Amino acid sequence: MKRYCLTVDLVDDPEMISEYEGYHKQIRPEIEKSIRDAGITVMDIYRLGNRLFMIMETEDDFSFEKKAEMDAANEKVQEWEQLMWKYQQALPEAKPGEKWVLMNQIFAL
Repeated sequence: MKRYCLTVDLVDDPEMISEYEGYHKQIRPEIEKSIRDAGITVMDIYRLGNRLFMIMETEDDFSFEKKAEMDAANEKVQEWEQLMWKYQQALPEAKPGEKWVLMNQIFAL
């Protein structure tokens, strides 16, 4: 098992944040399937203000590159990502076009 933590900001608008959370109360089945098919076994998203924090646990052979290839070939995932980008805003540290930014672990107990 591998664990990754990622972060992104939402547009700082209470109505938009509420809409975004609404989409995540029950994600579309094809989106859940794409997540599981990529080898992600656990995905939790937390919010504070407009900052999101995601914890992912994956199978040992998971790779972000493989997931990106799978997502690029999946029309439903592309539609979802385009919709979610309406609510998300890139962090200053993000590369062009990057949403979720991988965080570095600085402590473990």
